[in-house]
Amino acid sequence: MSKITFTVVITCLFVLLGAQEFSAQEKSSIIKQHTLVRPPYLKVGDTVAIVAPSGILKNRTAEIKRAQDLLSSWGLHTVLGTHLFADGNHFAGTDAERCADFQEAMDDPTISAIWAARGGYGTIRIIDKLDYTKFRKNPKWVIGYSDITALHSQLNVEGFESMHAMMAVSVTENLEDIKETVQTLKDALFGKPLAYSLESSTYNKIGTVTGPLVGGNLSLLYSMLGSKTSIDISGSILFIEEVGEYAYSVDRMLQSLKRAGYFDNCKGVIVGDFSKVRKNTTPWGTSMEQLILDALSEYNFPIAFKMPAGHEDDNRALIFGRTVELSVGKEASTVKFKN
Repeated sequence: MSKITFTVVITCLFVLLGAQEFSAQEKSSIIKQHTLVRPPYLKVGDTVAIVAPSGILKNRTAEIKRAQDLLSSWGLHTVLGTHLFADGNHFAGTDAERCADFQEAMDDPTISAIWAARGGYGTIRIIDKLDYTKFRKNPKWVIGYSDITALHSQLNVEGFESMHAMMAVSVTENLEDIKETVQTLKDALFGKPLAYSLESSTYNKIGTVTGPLVGGNLSLLYSMLGSKTSIDISGSILFIEEVGEYAYSVDRMLQSLKRAGYFDNCKGVIVGDFSKVRKNTTPWGTSMEQLILDALSEYNFPIAFKMPAGHEDDNRALIFGRTVELSVGKEASTVKFKN
């Protein structure tokens, strides 16, 4: 049952039972009790498809080969999308070609996971063309971050867990340089419980909450606002990260989401890396942490900084749709995934 179908069923129950007896928050709480579908964890001998739903992979064959070698070292097979190295100007082939590769990987029952080759831009151009009919019968892990946030959001709406983690071109020659990034992806794929201890931050907003983890790249979440794949974060813990934006652009996105009621029933926020912040001729005047705190100042939920996830070498795996316990303190914070 998709998340949308489940919500319709619950709405009908509210009508039958007398919806006036339930507050909006109570309705949200009941809906959030619906657990998303968890694709089967991988095992030795399974196959991973590497596809490119976004940017072009120009001169990236070495990285893809390293990604294949990494998966092989874990006992996994790989198949490459037919148009993986296609040239569609900015994109890895035309929209139709990228969509066809992703759809084929979704539909193939012998494939256990779909690993995005890279991000960039382009996923949002194909997500409305995807058909989940066969995927619902044989769900599989979709892995990636940044532009892949569009897919994570769609999967959440469709009712499936997914993995925010490194992409294929992130595999470096020396794996020791990205040891935690690689290990946490492997742990997530093979079903080992994830738990993170975060560095202390004086900006942390203290508290302990439990809820499903959602989110991804802030620009993508902002760009989907008002669409059918804009995620409802009511009762959830939101993770955000960003790269290459001006501070005022980050503030504008947060303010726009806030005005739309995005954070009204949010349970907590985990802040990942905000990398390569661009310098404006007029300085913003505060740190990125303070900008985020100021934008969310009227909310009482806890906020944890220094989550090592996003556009840096240390990019720990996260499972979207999975319930986590977030405990935020000034000296230490933890993120524990529930199995």
